[in-house]
Amino acid sequence: MACFAATLGVVILSGFINLSAANQDTCDLYAVVGQSLTLPFVFEELANSHVLRWTHNKSIILYRQQGKVSVGKPEDISKTGSLFLKNLQFSSAGTYQADVLNPNGTLAVTWTGRLCMMDKVAKPLLTYICDSKTSAVDLNCQVAKLQGSVFSWTLNEKTLTGETRQTLSISLAQLKEQKSFTCSVANKVSNEKSDTVRPTCKSPPPPTLYCFTSKTAVALLAGGAGLIVLLLIIIMILCCCYRRIKIQMRRRDEGELRMRSLNKREPGSISLEYETMQQTEDSPPVSPNSSPRDCYENVSEPEAQTENRPAQLSADAEGQRPSPVPKPRTKSPKTPNI
Repeated sequence: MACFAATLGVVILSGFINLSAANQDTCDLYAVVGQSLTLPFVFEELANSHVLRWTHNKSIILYRQQGKVSVGKPEDISKTGSLFLKNLQFSSAGTYQADVLNPNGTLAVTWTGRLCMMDKVAKPLLTYICDSKTSAVDLNCQVAKLQGSVFSWTLNEKTLTGETRQTLSISLAQLKEQKSFTCSVANKVSNEKSDTVRPTCKSPPPPTLYCFTSKTAVALLAGGAGLIVLLLIIIMILCCCYRRIKIQMRRRDEGELRMRSLNKREPGSISLEYETMQQTEDSPPVSPNSSPRDCYENVSEPEAQTENRPAQLSADAEGQRPSPVPKPRTKSPKTPNI
């Protein structure tokens, strides 16, 4: 239980510390380096009998009593007690407090304010980039320092509501007509505006049917043409091979048919005329061992001459010829005797 109470106390204390730090960071007044500023304190009933005291970060910077200024300068305060600050610097930032005391020493009125020093914003530079991937134009409002800067945009001199970022993106479809853009940057103490910019981005091309680049398309066409040529060559080779195989098969079939026709013939069916043409009566029998040259040498000159004559049939061959069929007699018409 004691540990829980200690933890709760630490949490509450840290919350108070953070709240006080947040209050210290809150600025009531803003000023630029080199600027003059009048602190807004007004006490209409201020008189010489009152004691006026101004402090900066708890250090007295002006003190007036019985109408006499002992710290500071008389010209730095107004009749109502306001304090004039001239040629402000970053060291001028901090908490200012005014206290008015009655002649009896009681507090009549008090005022406290926190002053923050800031740089004056520089003139922004407006640039743009045409992004073909997103089909948009990206505008960028560039400034030197972004501390406490607030951005605003105008399109054709009309303020775009809701656009307070440093960048702005507009689709190229909205830039069919020439349009002008400006950006403004401001802080608590100053405001600057950029020059007018008119983007000249080209509209995106119409979408293609196929998501191919030009190089990819050329490569595909070249590959397709090469494939077609290769297929034609293969087809021609196959046709030649098929034709050659067909011719070989036809020759083989013709040879088989010729062999079959020869095998079907009988040995005794050879014509006798063919035998008589090969051998005559007077020619000697040729030995199986004799060469064709010997045969030609043994042939006599008369026999050689008779080779060119038509072969004569032997007597046996003539005897084997069928007898001629007798023709019927035709009676001649009888002529009458005159």
